[in-house]
Amino acid sequence: MNMQVNGQAMIGRRGFLTWGGQLAAAGAIGALAPTRAWARATDLYPTVRAQLESYVSSGKLPGLLATIGRAAGMPDVVAVGTQGLGETTPVNIDTLWRIYSMTKPITGIAAMILVDEGKMKLDQPIADFLPEFANMTVLTDPDKNLNAVPAKTQITLRHLLTHTAGLGYSIITTGPLLKAYLDNGITPGIVSRFPIPGQPTSAPTPDLKTFSERLAKLPLIAEPGTKWSYSISLDLLGRVIEVASGMDFEAFLKARIFEPLKMNSSYFQVPQSETKRFVSNYAPVNGVLFPIDPASTSIYLNKPAFAFGGAGMVTSARDYDRFLNMLANYGELDGVRVMSTAAAKLAMSDLLPSGVSTDGTFAAGAGFGAGGRVGKGANDGVFGWGGAAGTVAFVDPRSKLRAICMAQYMPSNVYPIHSDFAKWVQKDLGLPA
Repeated sequence: MNMQVNGQAMIGRRGFLTWGGQLAAAGAIGALAPTRAWARATDLYPTVRAQLESYVSSGKLPGLLATIGRAAGMPDVVAVGTQGLGETTPVNIDTLWRIYSMTKPITGIAAMILVDEGKMKLDQPIADFLPEFANMTVLTDPDKNLNAVPAKTQITLRHLLTHTAGLGYSIITTGPLLKAYLDNGITPGIVSRFPIPGQPTSAPTPDLKTFSERLAKLPLIAEPGTKWSYSISLDLLGRVIEVASGMDFEAFLKARIFEPLKMNSSYFQVPQSETKRFVSNYAPVNGVLFPIDPASTSIYLNKPAFAFGGAGMVTSARDYDRFLNMLANYGELDGVRVMSTAAAKLAMSDLLPSGVSTDGTFAAGAGFGAGGRVGKGANDGVFGWGGAAGTVAFVDPRSKLRAICMAQYMPSNVYPIHSDFAKWVQKDLGLPA
């Protein structure tokens, strides 16, 4: 599905695949790391380097970047290629990337900061902050109609954090509820200025408050706390954070996460002055890269309807590494504590409601924490998530390992970077699969 608003396209995974078929038928702000550090990264991570080089040399992507950190301080960097087709500016640790759903763990951690301060509780009904959610209903036959019955359970903060609230997602949901979401502007974010042929359109809600009020009037796809279903919940969580904190959601992120961690290149709207380090976004179709959001005219240069807590951020690998490094240290970085050790550990633990599993979903085999996947077994405690444009990141606080791969293409399942990146890192570090 694609949603076009005033020439701005908001595209879901199905929409990209459809658009791809139609197209096929139609035919650095800071200095680069010292050379010695780059050489060290090249030597330490031959698999990562070779894989990134293969994507660029084959023409699959113009540029990719990976960072791997194992201790305090700067991570190692493996960078290959440029910021866009036909460009000469190489990607580096300060290049700006659309991270889409990698925004979710940041929103989740923001909520856990408020839990840490006692301003809300993990199992507290969100209706305490958003009264419009006090009397939700649940669909009886989601595939056929919008007939619904009263929900037996209140939606809680835990449910929003773990995608178990019973909410839908216009990139996932089908049937009558999808139409209701589109009609009400319940959209997951922005992608492009360009209209996508043959796809429906939808005007986003003008602000988070309206987003919350309209969403509360629509039925749920499942009883809260009973099913893992990828959803709009982290966007709604932004509104809960606003009410609980008494601050604008974006302002809260800046004051409590970005500024303390010196994440100076994290935006919901990219400043015009920073386009020189912004990558372009592409849709690969039959071996051809179609530019869907060129950096110089990107939709991210416009102010969004609101800060999408589930998919709205543009950031650099340097910034996101600092976020992961804080988590690796259980809430602290460079002597600045963002949250307590206990809260950080809780955020990265399996918060799924009792009896709920990710089996049969694309998060299968894992638990879920504050906006991100939580590993089990040999990967117990590993926390992270990926984005719709091919970015992926994870942190293992036990070993202080943190890793990020930045790429820019949609949909993310065109290439297996999400599933392969951790394997490349594990091979280079001699870790068990």
